[in-house]
Amino acid sequence: MSDNDGKKTLGLRGGPRSGQVKQSFSHGRTKNVVVETKRKRVVVPKPGAAATAAPAAAPKKSAAPAGGDPSKRPAGISDAELERRMKALAAAKAQEAEDVVRRATEERERAEERERRRAEVEAKEAEERDREERARVKAEEDERKAREAAAAKAKPAAAPVDPAAVEAAAAAPRGGGKPAPSTRKTDRDDRSSKPKAGRDDGRRSGKLTLNQALSGGEGGRQRSMAAMKRKQERARQKAMGGPIEREKVVRDVQLPEAITVQELANRMAERVADVVKALMTNGIMATQNQTIDADTAELIIEEFGHKVVRVSDADVEQVIASVEDADEDLKPRPPVITVMGHVDHGKTSLLDAIRDAKVVAGEAGGITQHIGAYQVETDDGTKLTFLDTPGHAAFTSMRARGAQVTDIVILVVAADDAVMPQTIEAINHAKAAGVPMIVAINKVDRPAADPDKVRTDLLQHEVIVEKMSGEVQDVEVSAIKGTGLESLLESIALQAELLELKANPKRSAQGAVIEAQLDVGRGPVATVLVQHGTLRQGDIFVVGEQWGKVRALINDQGERVEEAGPSVPVEVLGLNGTPEAGDVLNVVDTEAQAREIAEYREKAAKDKRAAAGAATTLEQMMANAKADENVNELPILVKADVQGSAEAIVQAMAKIGNDEVRVRVLHSGVGAITESDVGLAEASGAPVIGFNVRANATARNVANQKGVEIRYYSVIYDLVDDVKAAASGLLSAEVRENFIGYAEIKEVFKVSGVGKVAGCLVTEGVARRSAGVRLLRDDVVMHEGTLKTLKRFKDEVAEVQSGQECGMAFENHEDIRPGDVIEIFEREEVERNLD
Repeated sequence: MSDNDGKKTLGLRGGPRSGQVKQSFSHGRTKNVVVETKRKRVVVPKPGAAATAAPAAAPKKSAAPAGGDPSKRPAGISDAELERRMKALAAAKAQEAEDVVRRATEERERAEERERRRAEVEAKEAEERDREERARVKAEEDERKAREAAAAKAKPAAAPVDPAAVEAAAAAPRGGGKPAPSTRKTDRDDRSSKPKAGRDDGRRSGKLTLNQALSGGEGGRQRSMAAMKRKQERARQKAMGGPIEREKVVRDVQLPEAITVQELANRMAERVADVVKALMTNGIMATQNQTIDADTAELIIEEFGHKVVRVSDADVEQVIASVEDADEDLKPRPPVITVMGHVDHGKTSLLDAIRDAKVVAGEAGGITQHIGAYQVETDDGTKLTFLDTPGHAAFTSMRARGAQVTDIVILVVAADDAVMPQTIEAINHAKAAGVPMIVAINKVDRPAADPDKVRTDLLQHEVIVEKMSGEVQDVEVSAIKGTGLESLLESIALQAELLELKANPKRSAQGAVIEAQLDVGRGPVATVLVQHGTLRQGDIFVVGEQWGKVRALINDQGERVEEAGPSVPVEVLGLNGTPEAGDVLNVVDTEAQAREIAEYREKAAKDKRAAAGAATTLEQMMANAKADENVNELPILVKADVQGSAEAIVQAMAKIGNDEVRVRVLHSGVGAITESDVGLAEASGAPVIGFNVRANATARNVANQKGVEIRYYSVIYDLVDDVKAAASGLLSAEVRENFIGYAEIKEVFKVSGVGKVAGCLVTEGVARRSAGVRLLRDDVVMHEGTLKTLKRFKDEVAEVQSGQECGMAFENHEDIRPGDVIEIFEREEVERNLD
């Protein structure tokens, strides 16, 4: 039913004869509870709403007692039960209405309380500001009056004025009281007026004195406007009951690879306890002395609101920065010449002839035992620096370490012996270093000398001299008779002029170690060739894994010098250890920097030596080539017993390879494997192959130390097959599939704990548990994977032969149906071989 005003009604359906209870709604608010029966209607007014109910809202029908005809109500519902239910419903609705009114009242009271508190706080703040303002104005007025009174008393009477009395007079108005009469002055006042020992007069700087009053108050301590604002802000936050927050200072925190908790807290300017607490919050239990990694420290730094600046251990070497020299600072420098050649071709004799002919007067003998390099001055005043290296191995090690100290190479070839194996090796070293070469044909005074044969043999190694219409200079000399030395020096000077060698002598020194030794009396001594800048006594330097301070500099004549410029060889004393040949010397600013760089390099060298893949064997190179896509060459060194065998091996190596990989012969020669061969192989990362030859004892020891592999062969076909197999390792493997059987699904069963199991019949081949499978439905691949189980009757089996039944369950797949076909296959990787 509904009233005349369009109110909706909700009823409790109790059957066709039961009474109906309907609730009248008006705009979402409950007004009355209406109880209806079939004949009568009773309106139960809302508690407290009887006085506000409008007469127009009364129902049209008159109220009747709840009851009704008992014959028309459902069985089991009496009049008393119906009336009890009606009263309970009415009481619940009334309670709900009272709760709504109560909640609204409480919310209104809370809002009024908040407004009242806010008004009280604002009133207190305003009162505090007014009180401070009045106090300030009153203090200023009192100070002004005190100054005027003091000035008025000082002008008519020239008698001295007691400062304590003026202070007392000035302090009394500020306290809000009256000035004390002078008759109350006691002995305590006299004592207080006297300065006490051990106290600072600045403690009374906030009070007015006679001197301050007469001088205008200069030097008095006053609060700044910012301090007053901060004080007012703290007072306001304290009155509000909130925390007093300070301004956060954001810092740039340098973060290395590992850092202790204490150091991290110091760099952030935070308390260690706070940092430890933050670590515990992130699940890391660490004390202040424990070390944490960079990622964890970065999270903590960001949590505290600072900025992270990641640094690496290698950043310590950034102090050794490459300096770009200006053109106006570059000055000409002497060229550096290295003499190379075969044994007994007169290399040492030629060096002695040049030294004896062009050394300054009074030079002490035995220079080469003092230092491995020396300078020679020609007739026109040109200086030349010669390196007396102990052999090709030292030159190769310097090239391997990146120390390009050589400008020109002199290749000494005997005219009566022509080109020999070590001559060819010297040519290869010069080409690898990328420096110009001058050919000195020695021993032309002998009857069997044939310089033209030397020039012809050099053509086979792509060395074309000027007399053969080439670019390489050649000079015929005789070290015994001293002929041709002038022409050789002129050729060196001409080549140096073409190179336009220049350096900046004003920058920090940089050089290369030629050789180093441990002297009993002088300690570690290094022969250094300065390349850039000027090395001075007292400089702090770092060289390789060692560092030191220059105690003394000794030149090639055994004399002590104060400094050494570019291209000047000197012996350096003052190292803390012996460096290796080829290490680069750099001058740094402080001793701490030098020590830090040396420690980092030493640690890095230990890690490199500990790495397992440092050796250059064929198998390891094959693995490295697979990991590195850029590797497409297999470098090797070949030494044979005769020249014909060496040529045949080189030609066979040239035929191995395709578009993806090829074999490159770094050096081929005749004779035993020497230390120079091992050095060249170690610098280029290549193995050494010996055909009917062996390595000497020194070469074997060096190979074991450097990790260079030496392989021996007596049959050329075995050599070619092994190299071809190593080159084939650079090719990616080919994956092939072999089909081993087929099975047909006859029935599908559901097994608890396993899932769907296919009852199959192996129709062809064999079914293996470890093989891969494909599920075919109407010749379409539905699934590819592996088997979860393969059973024959109740037993788990490894394989099932053709014609037998078995049970199969697929891994991660259960969509199988009767009639599906299972294809069983195996995969194998086939290594690709070079044809």
